[in-house]
Amino acid sequence: MSQPVIVPAKETHTATIIFLHGLGDSGHGWASTIASIVPSYVKVICPTAPVQPVTLNGGYAMPSWFDLITLDANGKEDAKGIAKAGESIQKMLDDEQSKSGIRSNRIILGGFSQGGGLALHSALRYPKPLAGILALSCWLPLHKDYPGVLNSANKDIHLLQCHGEADHIVPVKWGEMSSNIIKQLSSKSDFKKYRGLAHSSNDEELQDMKAFIKTCLPAE
Repeated sequence: MSQPVIVPAKETHTATIIFLHGLGDSGHGWASTIASIVPSYVKVICPTAPVQPVTLNGGYAMPSWFDLITLDANGKEDAKGIAKAGESIQKMLDDEQSKSGIRSNRIILGGFSQGGGLALHSALRYPKPLAGILALSCWLPLHKDYPGVLNSANKDIHLLQCHGEADHIVPVKWGEMSSNIIKQLSSKSDFKKYRGLAHSSNDEELQDMKAFIKTCLPAE
């Protein structure tokens, strides 16, 4: 994994958000957008996925957190690749705590599309309590493993899931199915749909994200 894009906190650093991009993108794709909606004491980290072949795209190599095999909701998943990616993100969470002195419950893990799926996967299995999960236009990977693999440290974690109703890449029904599973894992889970929004973001969603971040990471 290449060096992440980091946007330092504008004031004394007391909280962090790690945000994972979607397939084929890089850490630069979301860094400035996330930085524009966080409080001044929050540092933003946007890593870039390793370049690897993606089955769904005919084996073409691109930045991808894990292999995507099919668009079938019940199709085969790259369990090994998802596990490896999840471990790398959990190490990033550990490093932020050890190197920056930020407590785990002052870190939000988020992502868009494939990155959102990885954020859900990594946070729900993480052994220390996090501040929250921000999951945009995504699905829950390896959903059949739950609730067995949920780590008790993140049971009832604050979680905002957002999805465009006009998303033709990751259908909103995938988000809804994932939300139904997640609501059994966290009583603080919220699923928001946006009329006319495709596989993207808009001002309404960004304002909801901004409010969620402020709620999960209040000033100390």
